[in-house]
Amino acid sequence: MQDMNFTPLNEQDRKRNLQLDQMNHAPYSTIFFIILGMLLLFTMSTLMAAF
Repeated sequence: MQDMNFTPLNEQDRKRNLQLDQMNHAPYSTIFFIILGMLLLFTMSTLMAAF
């Protein structure tokens, strides 16, 4: 296994890190509403089948 040599970040690396920090976020609200919609559809279809 090779040794890893860490070097200080240069300006290009800092810009890339800032850009990735701004755009790489999971859409938690979208995921929540999709799961909520699926639960609602399942509940409605179960109730419709029961009556």
